[in-house]
Amino acid sequence: MKRREFLKSTAMVTAATAATTATTMVSPVEAATHRAKVRSYNRLGSTDIKMSDISYGAGRLPSASMVLRAIQRGINYFDTAPDYGPSEDHIGEALKRHGQRDKIVIASKYCHPISYQSGKSHLQVGSGVDEYISAVENSLKRMGTDYLDIVFVHAIGEKPDYEHERDRLLDPDMLEATERLKEAGKIKYLAVSSHGPHNMETLMLDAVRSGKFDVIMPAFNFMKFPRVPDVLKEAHQRGVGVVAMKTLAGAKDGGISGEGTFEHAAFKWVLQHQEVAGLVISIKTVRDLDLYLAASGERFTASDQRVLDHYAARFGNEYCRTGCGDCESSCPEGVSIASILRYQMYFQDYGDEKHAMRSYAALDRKGQAEVCLSCQSAVCSGSCEHGLPLAAKLQAAHRDLSFSV
Repeated sequence: MKRREFLKSTAMVTAATAATTATTMVSPVEAATHRAKVRSYNRLGSTDIKMSDISYGAGRLPSASMVLRAIQRGINYFDTAPDYGPSEDHIGEALKRHGQRDKIVIASKYCHPISYQSGKSHLQVGSGVDEYISAVENSLKRMGTDYLDIVFVHAIGEKPDYEHERDRLLDPDMLEATERLKEAGKIKYLAVSSHGPHNMETLMLDAVRSGKFDVIMPAFNFMKFPRVPDVLKEAHQRGVGVVAMKTLAGAKDGGISGEGTFEHAAFKWVLQHQEVAGLVISIKTVRDLDLYLAASGERFTASDQRVLDHYAARFGNEYCRTGCGDCESSCPEGVSIASILRYQMYFQDYGDEKHAMRSYAALDRKGQAEVCLSCQSAVCSGSCEHGLPLAAKLQAAHRDLSFSV
């Protein structure tokens, strides 16, 4: 072959290859449409809200762009709070750029941002009507919106005193502020959340039966919540919406089974309960969106159950069941065992070290685990029905959460 013929032949092959590639390449827009999206929306109790079954927990929201990406993928429910760092500011920026407030559901909390380190961010009994109203109005300013779809009495059951927590749940000042805010069009619905560790199910039932709450958000996953199904059933009967959180049972490990993805199995297990309208999960990256949204609208299968069984067998004696707290009475020093192990979970498994350490520092000194370092009796050992080595875990938690050596 002569040089001229060779060059001509090469050019033709190159052109053909380019043409073939052009027809098979997918544009960025086309590629985005093939990514996982929300495929199911469910009515939230008796409210007018239809929420995405997989929704955005904005506790570690990295940017406004992540909100916009989530909206593009079909997520319409965002759970934020004043004490979630810059979360409300990021949502506000996203709302400004998106421009369709009525398409987005925003849930925030009755709390303040400034006292995140002191542990007093959640408004307590005695805060007064004006402070509750101010908390919401400040959230509205940060997000540049006229109203919240939902406002939560957040994290009920953190303290062991049931009467104290019930008083906060049904604080007359909070209820009066809620009515004023509703009349002013600044909030639509009242809700309550709890991840325990004290009296979670009892307090959730109190909320449902009070007739004051439109939505509840309990911790709920496949590991151990024997009384939560009863709460869900009564909530459903009374028209109270249910949103689930803490659905990954500690998120100890993803993709642990060859049969399927752990996150998908865990989400589908929760969403198979007809009372649950949706779940909120922290999303930090596009990879999280791709991974989590693939479970949207999917049916729970026998294969999923095998994945969860495998997880439970592997991590059952490592995961402190959120909302349990049965072990706390075993410590004569009053160490806040369940709360500390939850903060350790944030530190180790969720990668949320700053939040974990702040939360630990906010505990009363008596409730911290420093005393565990010199404890000789370890009377807490054996008090966990799931076999967690509590003494060792508390010692490790104190070292991680307090810079102790």
